[in-house]
Amino acid sequence: MDAKLTIKLNKNVVDRAKEYSTTQNRSLSRIIESYLSSIVSRTNTASDNEIQISPFVKSMSTGVHLPVDIDYKKEYADYQTEKHK
Repeated sequence: MDAKLTIKLNKNVVDRAKEYSTTQNRSLSRIIESYLSSIVSRTNTASDNEIQISPFVKSMSTGVHLPVDIDYKKEYADYQTEKHK
């Protein structure tokens, strides 16, 4: 069941959000509903000091799993060395 909600927001933000919703072929109401749903559905098991990853960031995951002990500086230096041979 849908309910009506009246909120006041900055006009510039609303205009930009409307443009965004048009490009996404979704209503602004559904985008806001989805965002609010993601906020309230978070579990409270994480401690206050732990950073929560947003659903948007999770959706950008490539599925590549790197070793925990990877030396990314060495890997990048090796890549640059090989690239500029």
